Amino acid sequence: MKLLAFIVVSLTGALLLYGTAEFSDWGDPNSPASLHVSNYYIEKTYEETHAPNFVTAVVTDYRGFDTMFETAVIFCAGLGCFLLLRDFREKKEYFYRHIPTGVILHVKDGKKKITTGKEFEYMDKDWVPQDLINRTACRILIPFIQIYALYVVAHGDYSPGGGFQGGVIFGSSLILLAISYDLQTLVERIREKLLGILAATGVLIYAGIAAICMPMGGNFLDYGKLAPLLPAGSHVRALGMLGVEIGVGIAVMAIMVIIYINIVSVGRHDEGL
Repeated sequence: MKLLAFIVVSLTGALLLYGTAEFSDWGDPNSPASLHVSNYYIEKTYEETHAPNFVTAVVTDYRGFDTMFETAVIFCAGLGCFLLLRDFREKKEYFYRHIPTGVILHVKDGKKKITTGKEFEYMDKDWVPQDLINRTACRILIPFIQIYALYVVAHGDYSPGGGFQGGVIFGSSLILLAISYDLQTLVERIREKLLGILAATGVLIYAGIAAICMPMGGNFLDYGKLAPLLPAGSHVRALGMLGVEIGVGIAVMAIMVIIYINIVSVGRHDEGL
């Protein structure tokens, strides 16, 4: 089986390399992209989409299929990480910190858990001393990072940004919470089921907006046909792009956190970096 897989991969790679012989030379001024494709985007994007950032228009409108399937690939990556790493077995021992005194309790019977709250907090086996400065600084920074992430998503059609960038920034803020406190703090605030729902919802928002265009008389991803639903005049395509960017941002954020939690905890979701 390994030999067969190696042969298939080798033949596929050779076929792809052979196909590169048909590519235009690097920087060739006579290539299709240089002759008319790029010029069309530069000259016509604002006229057709009313999106000042024509990079966003190209990514989410002119080649919207590609971006939609990129989002689906990210979703599949998170799903694959979950299926390969997730481990639902209960731990055999737990460590807790008595918050008022700092005393560490080691519970060797996995069935006898201590209720966490004002008196006790869960801690990792590879215990790292609390750092008040790091925790306080991150607690102050995280809300501003998340606000900036929302700005990047919402303003992506006017300035550099978009769903991928905003989703990564928002996901990074959640990972920062886990690093500055512990993984359990993150897991308690945003549950695994919610992350899965958000990841799927993000992909469905993108595909759903694209599909709604069809019964409105347009093609898949033809945002211009959403005018009866979005009374925005000439900016209807820009609003359609904003909608799919929101879907991308939600999916990227959720998948990023899912992958992080499963990798650092080896699928246990109980402790890790």
